[in-house]
Amino acid sequence: MRLKRLLDHPLPFILLLAAAVRLIVLLGFPQVFAFEQTGAVHGSDAYDAYAQNLLATGVYGRTPGVPDAAIPPLYSYALAGVYDLFGRGHVQVGLFHIALDLFSIGCLFYAGKRLLGNKTVAALASLFYALYPYLIFQNLTLIDTPFFMALLYAFLLLVIQLRECPVFDRAAWGLATLAGLALGASILTRPITPPLALLVAVWFWFRLSLWQTVIRLLPVAAVSALVLVPWIVRNTAVYDAFVPMTTTSGANFWQGNSRYTVPVFRAGYDVQWTAPELESPDPYSREADAERFALGFRYLRENPDKIPELLWVKFLVYWSVDIAPRYNPQPGEQIDLDEDGAFIIRRVDANGQLLTFGENDPVNAYDEPLFDVLGRAVHRLYWGGLFLLGLAGGVLALRRWRETALLWLAQISMSLVYLAFHPSTRYRVPTDPLWFLFSAYMLVVLWNWWRGRRQHPALAAP
Repeated sequence: MRLKRLLDHPLPFILLLAAAVRLIVLLGFPQVFAFEQTGAVHGSDAYDAYAQNLLATGVYGRTPGVPDAAIPPLYSYALAGVYDLFGRGHVQVGLFHIALDLFSIGCLFYAGKRLLGNKTVAALASLFYALYPYLIFQNLTLIDTPFFMALLYAFLLLVIQLRECPVFDRAAWGLATLAGLALGASILTRPITPPLALLVAVWFWFRLSLWQTVIRLLPVAAVSALVLVPWIVRNTAVYDAFVPMTTTSGANFWQGNSRYTVPVFRAGYDVQWTAPELESPDPYSREADAERFALGFRYLRENPDKIPELLWVKFLVYWSVDIAPRYNPQPGEQIDLDEDGAFIIRRVDANGQLLTFGENDPVNAYDEPLFDVLGRAVHRLYWGGLFLLGLAGGVLALRRWRETALLWLAQISMSLVYLAFHPSTRYRVPTDPLWFLFSAYMLVVLWNWWRGRRQHPALAAP
């Protein structure tokens, strides 16, 4: 009887399992997660600094009392709320992130059920998300990933429901409003979802007429734009110029489009440890960021013959079965190129300008055997196996292409964003659970084949 209840209602068990595993990891590795004790913030110490400064001064800035727009604001504001209500600590942050993960798992389950028409597929994909080692670890660190995923998955579930509305009534207005809020909030967390929003419109058109698509998605676009207005107005006042989101997008663009990009990625390192020589006196200014953008575009204009290789290398990094990057510079090491443009590591003396982290930086922990050997091996097996299953399942799921195309479009939009800038595993993983829906689909197909069925009725094309 209990087994039947579990099979009929798998989501509560999956959520309970996900919460239990995350709590065990959070409490079992205080040397990694307890930033208030160790002084080392795994994830991004920038969000922690912004959140603390918000509470202390009421001003959003890395320097207390000095406003800036170096990183998107929403996660720092949410983190400041957690600190204000419950205090600053890794347990508080971990519990907040666990709640966000459980919400995302629920969204994935219901989205999968609607898109693939099968509860078992949705449950398996949710289970894969619940036990995904890389996301368990990353989403317990102090980083915006679980917050962004919750908004992204909410947006996808809402637009799925919105497309199913037979008429644009009051309920549809509510869904459109919520979808617009989720989309706008996701942009204020990571400004990478506008391309996905455009592709969602294409997905609507697969089932609906052009007019039906416009009438449903126009309110979504309008609400999301309204969400962005306060931040844009604030930035205009701070910089006396139009700054729609951040003053660091130029750095990301240059890192993904410079003479360093291909050799650094091929060597297994991350281009985040490189930086150009600037004419701007303040490397953190809006002008310096615009200069980095210009340098990136100039590299592309002057080297059109290198663009195919550049895109291919970034594609391989983004979809790597291994964790990218494979290596990190050690303290006192500096990434550079020799006179022929080949990758080298330079040792710098005490007077040299380090482009890398210091001896106490938490990223050093990733070179320890627990993460560098065991962690990478587990990731290759887990993600690699599910990736191959998902590749086959995605092809088979094309029989429901009007529904499952949304999953492909989500992967395409995120891939294009990071091919334009610079990729890494941590940038891809927010959409990995969407891929798991294809993996689960393939497993169900294989199970039905093994049982001697030609095709499970629940998986048949409509």
